[in-house]
Amino acid sequence: MMRMEGQVAWVSGGASGMGEATAGLFAAEGARVAVVDVQEERGVQVANRIAEQGGDAVFLACDVAEEGQVRASIETTVARFGKLQAVVNCAGIVHVGRLDDYKEKDWDRLMGVNLKSIYFSLKYAIPHFRAHRRSYMVNIGSVGSLVGQADTPAYTTSKHAVLGLSRSIALDYARDGLRCNCICPGITDTPMLRYHLSTTPDPAAALAQRLQRVPTGAVIRPVDVARAAVYFCSEASAGITGTSLVIDGGYIAAAEWETSGPTRFSEEP
Repeated sequence: MMRMEGQVAWVSGGASGMGEATAGLFAAEGARVAVVDVQEERGVQVANRIAEQGGDAVFLACDVAEEGQVRASIETTVARFGKLQAVVNCAGIVHVGRLDDYKEKDWDRLMGVNLKSIYFSLKYAIPHFRAHRRSYMVNIGSVGSLVGQADTPAYTTSKHAVLGLSRSIALDYARDGLRCNCICPGITDTPMLRYHLSTTPDPAAALAQRLQRVPTGAVIRPVDVARAAVYFCSEASAGITGTSLVIDGGYIAAAEWETSGPTRFSEEP
């Protein structure tokens, strides 16, 4: 039995990385999906691929930092599918640099995409959520929601705030049947990770060095995050709200760690 049969989901950042994996898995689990992103070509490809595999999806171009565009995308989702029951906020950007080197516009842009977008999505989704006995919101945080990370002060600040906002949403809207949870991935194979690594002299060496601090020794796959999102957006997780799920291969489980070589987690399952 498909766990999301009959649901309609709005997934931001759905054109790549964790958002793409989430949109695809939601469709495979029976949901109809709005793939929301600024990357039009990639987003259309994701929606088309879902349709080719027997699912139902539409791509909606949307800058999630713009309130009017978020509102329009949610209204279009409901007009197309008739309802809305789940929102997953995967859209996110990173800016590498020290705080004193930041420009105000860089700070504001990152906060708009990573944080303000969640406020917008809840604001315009909640009237539709209230039409259901149960509804779901999942916000993608980071291990940076729980610990500090070097050279990404705005990103780390935004991800700490994502976790706090998720908890507040869970408290304030429980009476409406909404459960809100936060997923905090570690080193995940996404375009954002590849961009971050590209700022180093040797990206491959930088990744290998980072993975030495991961007990499993392996990069997290976007589908691993998508599976957690399916769990939170189904009644398999009934009773769970206002919490965070860390998916990091043990990255923040220890103060010190060095993986001496490949582990079984480094192999394909």
